Amino acid sequence: MKINPEVSKALKENRPVVALESTIISHGMPYPKNVETALKVEEVIRSHGAVPATIGIIDGEPIIGMTPEEIEQFGKRKGVLKVSRRDLPVVYAKKLWGATTVATTMILANQAGIEVFVTGGIGGVHRGAQETFDISADLQELAKTNVTVVCAGAKAILDLPLTLEYLETMGVPVLGFKTEELPAFYNSHSGLKVDYKVEDAKEMAKIIKAKRDNSLVGGILLTNPIPEQYEMKKEVIDNAIATALKKMDEEGVKGKECTPFLLKTIVELTGGDSLESNIKLVLNNAAVGSEVAKEYCNLK
Repeated sequence: MKINPEVSKALKENRPVVALESTIISHGMPYPKNVETALKVEEVIRSHGAVPATIGIIDGEPIIGMTPEEIEQFGKRKGVLKVSRRDLPVVYAKKLWGATTVATTMILANQAGIEVFVTGGIGGVHRGAQETFDISADLQELAKTNVTVVCAGAKAILDLPLTLEYLETMGVPVLGFKTEELPAFYNSHSGLKVDYKVEDAKEMAKIIKAKRDNSLVGGILLTNPIPEQYEMKKEVIDNAIATALKKMDEEGVKGKECTPFLLKTIVELTGGDSLESNIKLVLNNAAVGSEVAKEYCNLK
């Protein structure tokens, strides 16, 4: 594991560090928007007094805190693998390039000693999972890896009620940042309740500390609604998702290719509006995650 000297120094000095994934760069957005967004998210984290640590795998080596040059390479490079827990040993052994999903970013952040990780939306239970058993490895990772994940809920392409049920079974606290309702990624309203509402970053830091101090293994999910001015109209996004799901079935897309395919199709169907909403919610999550990381460092 190669840890960026700036990240390593911050961790040793108990200064706030925020982990970021790399799937959003290689599989989530087209170039150059992907690189611009990744660097902008890092800027937001720095502006809030924390150190960003974008995580990826280069030539089989995990990088904790990619440089701007490495992020640029990631954004341009074709064939970077989308890496979850099961892929790690193969990617390491074959010395491949890998983009980290939520699950893998959690694993590597935990190994590096980073508590807070910011992403757009987590994976979850896919629609029709009663037949396909298609459930994201992110949920199992949240059950067993000690990392706090700040997101705008699960991706809206998923079955949100079943995702909540699964998280409850796995013992993962699902919290709402200043909200009692689970955000629905592109939209702040899902009609579903979170377990508890969190009033501010200080209260969230106390919850993290209580979980760690009492050796309660597993992650915490802090869901943060997309700012109202960047929300998409519910009927617009619902129609786009329905059309994208139908297209996915017709083209026989399966497994880990489902999410990138659906997100890309939705961007096309919404004329790029969903991509802009996605970017805004990630930036918003970065601001909240940085404040939580700062408050947590103050308690340690």
